[in-house]
Amino acid sequence: MPNEEVTLRKLEILCSFIRTGNLAKTAEELGLSSVSVHKALHSLEVGIGCLLFVRDGRALKPLPAATYLAETSFDILNEVGRMIKKTRSKAGIEVGQIRLGAMYSLTSNIIPKLIMRTKIRRSDLDIDLFLGSNEDLMSKLLSGNIDATVIAIPSANLPEGIQVVPLFEDRLYLASSKKNKPKQSSIDLADYRNEEFLTLQDGFATTSGFYDVFKLAGFEPKVVMKVGDIFSLMNMVAGDMGRTLLPGRVRDLMGDAIEFTPLNAKYEVIQRIALMYLQANESNPNILALAAEARMLHRNNK
Repeated sequence: MPNEEVTLRKLEILCSFIRTGNLAKTAEELGLSSVSVHKALHSLEVGIGCLLFVRDGRALKPLPAATYLAETSFDILNEVGRMIKKTRSKAGIEVGQIRLGAMYSLTSNIIPKLIMRTKIRRSDLDIDLFLGSNEDLMSKLLSGNIDATVIAIPSANLPEGIQVVPLFEDRLYLASSKKNKPKQSSIDLADYRNEEFLTLQDGFATTSGFYDVFKLAGFEPKVVMKVGDIFSLMNMVAGDMGRTLLPGRVRDLMGDAIEFTPLNAKYEVIQRIALMYLQANESNPNILALAAEARMLHRNNK
């Protein structure tokens, strides 16, 4: 059985901290003090019985164990939420609900905004968040396991019957550790033919973009490791284990530890991020509210 130090609230705090990468932002998001957040994270280490963080100056840097615990906790917290909703339903208390999918890289900015604004519009709406790769979330949408998702629009073969609400466009950058940052202001990938690269596993939009860029460069990158989430990938790059290509939207997460260098224009690959849902569900008032807020965010991003 779990140690009494390990509670759902502390796991929620951990997930928020991994997502925001900052004690102050986590405290603001959850309505706590930074001291309370720090105590909760330390208490988790005691309860789990292993080191989850190391100090990096005045900041806490998550270790791979913390990232894994947060990823697993996302699913646990969502499952507990669903259990509570089903219990309320058995008691005759019905609540509005949307099952929303999103890529990990969107959880620090666009997804909190979209959820918050939608809940302001429909205060009785509950939103369950499912995180995953582009490929996995599209599969869940088509099979009816989620109601809507925010992902990169597939470059080809978008399935029929999908409604698309554009949000913003993003580009890939060469990501290097600060101690090994390039001297150039713009990158010609031909100069990096012999470099070692890290990337995400197959199915992620960033992985597809990664290989599309190197296809434009005319050579196969030397990939020495593939990882399952963008947080671990960024930590490895920051630790100078190799370079990768990252979308600009994650710059704010670890911009103090990772150098983002633009690619030459000839290597430009654009990711188009959008809200997607089945056209069969477009009369659902909850989906309509979500889509309306997505359009508002798109206009504000122009």
